[in-house]
Amino acid sequence: MQIFRDIPSLRNGVAALRASGGGIAMVPTMGALHDGHMALVAEAQARAAHVVVSIFVNPTQFGPNEDLAAYPRREETDAAMLEAAGVAALWAPDVDVMYPQDFASSIHVAGLSEGLDGHWRPGHFDGVATVVAKLLGQVRPDVACFGEKDYQQLAIIRRMVRDLDLGVRIVGVPTQRDVDGLALSSRNAYLGPEERARAIALPETLVVAGEAIQTGEDVPAILAWATQFLLDSGFDSVDYFTLCDAETLEPVTRLSRPARLLAAARIGGTRLIDNIAINL
Repeated sequence: MQIFRDIPSLRNGVAALRASGGGIAMVPTMGALHDGHMALVAEAQARAAHVVVSIFVNPTQFGPNEDLAAYPRREETDAAMLEAAGVAALWAPDVDVMYPQDFASSIHVAGLSEGLDGHWRPGHFDGVATVVAKLLGQVRPDVACFGEKDYQQLAIIRRMVRDLDLGVRIVGVPTQRDVDGLALSSRNAYLGPEERARAIALPETLVVAGEAIQTGEDVPAILAWATQFLLDSGFDSVDYFTLCDAETLEPVTRLSRPARLLAAARIGGTRLIDNIAINL
């Protein structure tokens, strides 16, 4: 596996891969890889001859009180996992490569970026959209794979790629879960044993609430019940527990087209997000 740290060498390496035949798929990550990331890699390998994975902890998507400094960084271990999986190249730029001193541009995807996590983390999705646009422009893949766990992020990236005619196929990969149902996330490492045991209430509540909504029960009542149940189960706060249109992410109060049930809640010092599909 080749490791690139500057744009000229990345471009030369990607050109060589493309010249050898077959398409290129990309998996953008912030490192601290787990089985969820490796599922993205496997999906990428099924869709192209060569896979490029990026590892970049993007400072512009962290707020002033968020965990940028504490975010886990373990490039050597991550690189070994990727090489063992047969990844062709790792793109691991430093901050000054991604954001030179005179960097002055930002991308905002209106509408999709304002609610849900966009409300609780102002500016977060501008940082996500900008860095993903840069990564796609640097690697120029045919396909890029993102996890459905970050569903709002996936919707924003799809809209950005469409609006800006970036020519990349965006593939959403189903959320990968631990045996107890908790969605795999690098932030799960922050949970203590007791917090980890209580955290499974989040996916369990999504499933129960989703089944109730699909059987026709009153949506606002179910959402209120779910929020209170999470608090009673040991979560310290619930940022949102809501049903949204699967494409526009507009809140809905009745099921008339494909929807998504999305939640964000805090336990101890850790903020967890999760979601499930709600189909007609």
